[in-house]
Amino acid sequence: MPLSIRNQLPGTITAITPGEVMATVKLRLDGGQDLTAAITLEAVKDLGLAEGTAVTALVKATEISLATAPIDGLSIRNRLPGTITGIATGAAVASVKIAVEGGALTAVITRDATTDLALSPGTPVVALVKATEVALTTA
Repeated sequence: MPLSIRNQLPGTITAITPGEVMATVKLRLDGGQDLTAAITLEAVKDLGLAEGTAVTALVKATEISLATAPIDGLSIRNRLPGTITGIATGAAVASVKIAVEGGALTAVITRDATTDLALSPGTPVVALVKATEVALTTA
């Protein structure tokens, strides 16, 4: 099924922690990074998820924030270090391409943010993604 979501990161589930309605699903991406998704228990059951299941994490480009240095005291657990490989800037927003271990990400951020952070190709960044913004799919 073709998707408009550009950020598709393959990995394997390492742990599932169920709650009342939601579960946290931890996975190891093929690039070696750890990622956490917070999804419904119903989705865990419908997808047949278990430790060792191969999945693809899906993240919309608009749900990725960028930092130019590690940040302490932040609730966002998904922090993927990378390097900017390209920026396409429009009047209001910019599409930022980032190389990460084992793949690439695209983040859509405001044009002002690219200026304020002095982003350019070669700039090291940390891509930040809330666990609630990570969707999972199986092949």
